[in-house]
Amino acid sequence: MEPQIDIAKLSPGAQRLLDAKAPAAMRQMAARGIAPGLKPAEALTLVAILAESDDFAVGKPARETLAKLPGPLLSGALNPDLPPGVLAAIAPAYVADAAVMEKLLTLPQLLPETVAAIASKCSEAVAEIVATNEERLLAHPTIIEKLYLNKNTRMSTANRALELAVRNKIVVEGIPAYEEAAAALAEELIPEPSPEPTYSDVLVKETIELGEKLAKDAAVEDTHVADEETGEEKVKSKFIPVHARIADMSMSEKIRTAMVGNAAERAILVRDASKIVARAAVKSPQIQENEAVRISAMRSVSDEVLKELARSARWKSSYQIKLNLVQNPRTPLHIAQKLIPYLFEHDLKALSKSKNVTGPVSNAAKQQLQRKGKG
Repeated sequence: MEPQIDIAKLSPGAQRLLDAKAPAAMRQMAARGIAPGLKPAEALTLVAILAESDDFAVGKPARETLAKLPGPLLSGALNPDLPPGVLAAIAPAYVADAAVMEKLLTLPQLLPETVAAIASKCSEAVAEIVATNEERLLAHPTIIEKLYLNKNTRMSTANRALELAVRNKIVVEGIPAYEEAAAALAEELIPEPSPEPTYSDVLVKETIELGEKLAKDAAVEDTHVADEETGEEKVKSKFIPVHARIADMSMSEKIRTAMVGNAAERAILVRDASKIVARAAVKSPQIQENEAVRISAMRSVSDEVLKELARSARWKSSYQIKLNLVQNPRTPLHIAQKLIPYLFEHDLKALSKSKNVTGPVSNAAKQQLQRKGKG
């Protein structure tokens, strides 16, 4: 268990139940959270320790108990007496339970590492609770990172947490596009309108397919919802076409969507008129290699996007991305020239004769062949 629990601080009665020589029936009861004479916090601590036991007879029931704790035991145990290691053990099972998390997140012994783990997977309601403790967010920026990258966190909450860091000059290093997001929030850049999507390339085709799926959903699901503030009905966001929804976003909203959104959203954002948004889209931790391959071949993206692909450690092993970047006339020449030595002979020969690449790239391919004695 991380962090370790100091068994020496437990009562003599609890320590006896941890002894492998104790009666099996009593240890099995303790594994189920039943330990007469012990306070709830200590009984739950026993369950957490026994859950790591190699003794199947107590380890299995303890793990089952830990995954679904009896209400009275959990309610009584959530107090300052509960060791931080136990909180770390039970938190993952309750990241969607706002009632439990509201109490757990106020405990003074709660470690920031546990809060960060909660922030990375929690529900929208729990994310709101985590975000209210600004002092903790500032002291431990990793929590801001986890909230920002959690898809369940509201856009406004994620940007508010990031804005807190920006105002206090704290760098949140775990957000791949932190510089872009911080610049947008600090209004260092003026948002530019997104271009209308063209429907010729493969990525936008995915956007249209998603739209068709949502249209089918609309036939069986109410497409409108009442606005919480005005009470007026408005169209649910999932039924607004992707390109229209993105066009209405602020720059900071586009950047966060690029970080946590889906392939259809990135298909549009990677070609946004603002280079800062496009660069954030290609930095997304959600992006898959097949997307990166397609983007590297696109001539409708900025050179900033292609530069980001070329220097990303994630794609250094992808031969197809290297080849696409060399062939793409939007790729800066110095980058294409650096990639040419990694290409296979048959691709170099094709490049040396191709009329679809720039003259300097074709010449560089010829020179590489000559160095290999194949020219």
